[in-house]
Amino acid sequence: MVSGTNGAPDAGPLPPGQASRPGPAGAGVRTRPPADLVGPRRRGDGIFRGLTLSAGIFVLAILVAIAVFLIAKSVPAIAQDKGNFFTTKTWDPDGSKVFGIAALAFGTVLSSVLALILTVPLALGVAIFIVEYAPKRIATFLGYAVDMLAAVPSVVYGLWAVYFLLKRMVPLQVFLADHFGWIPLFADPENRAGQFSQSVLAAALILGVMILPIIAAISREVISQVDPAQREGMLALGATHWEMVRMAVLPPSRPGIVGGIMLGLGRALGETIAIALVIGASFTISPHIMSSGNAIAANIAVKFAEAGSLGRNALIASGLVLFAITLVVNLTARAIIYRAGAVERSAAV
Repeated sequence: MVSGTNGAPDAGPLPPGQASRPGPAGAGVRTRPPADLVGPRRRGDGIFRGLTLSAGIFVLAILVAIAVFLIAKSVPAIAQDKGNFFTTKTWDPDGSKVFGIAALAFGTVLSSVLALILTVPLALGVAIFIVEYAPKRIATFLGYAVDMLAAVPSVVYGLWAVYFLLKRMVPLQVFLADHFGWIPLFADPENRAGQFSQSVLAAALILGVMILPIIAAISREVISQVDPAQREGMLALGATHWEMVRMAVLPPSRPGIVGGIMLGLGRALGETIAIALVIGASFTISPHIMSSGNAIAANIAVKFAEAGSLGRNALIASGLVLFAITLVVNLTARAIIYRAGAVERSAAV
């Protein structure tokens, strides 16, 4: 008989079906799960895996189906375009068959980027205040109030902008034109002082109000998930509250905040009714944000009902461009988040 590693005699090979030999009292004993539980567990894992795989494939199939539909409807319209679809500013598919998305794409991107510039600092400030500074009762109430903004329909925002915001923006527009008109962004080439109405600036403001709850809510959740030990460590080293937020809270929250900003940008790019009511219907490319403009989604909403067969296909073609822009924005956001996460992981190692 051969001694085992602990000096005790080895009893020889285990009999078939026995996972381990009973050891001394207090020693860990490994046993196989009952045979009647192995089958159901494996079947459950297989079913769950199949369901999740089906869900992922279903989402991908929807995305592909939308892309195929847009391309199939857009190609015939673009083939009949007598102008350059990507550089023409005119939109007359049912008449002269000359149309393009240059002015529409410019207005869409300009109003959305301007909305981000106006909204991101405010949304981050709200998120930081709720998580780091506000008392619990005020933070809870303010969080609910910000979240409620996301539940307001876009048409309500548009009506509010038309009947309330535009009239009260006239003094601001006059002030910007009088004092900062030397900057092309705030110039008033049409000399509309005192008579401002629909403009890219108004569209950017209403877009900013609409995307604020998205960015603020996501940023709030990301900031609240930061390890409390990092906060306590910074404060223990003598940092002020703001230094703690700047050095221990914001850096690890950056990927999530970027993701929230990109989601807000995607909402701004695809907004329709609210923008159609306040941006105007001008097919021009101009850096003057107090002049009227246009956007892809707004143009589709306004012209789809009265468009002919070629006009509808042309509108679908412009929707394909918006689809591509949104896809590029989301892929860029994913790349930024992945890169930031990779940098943090490498720094942690």
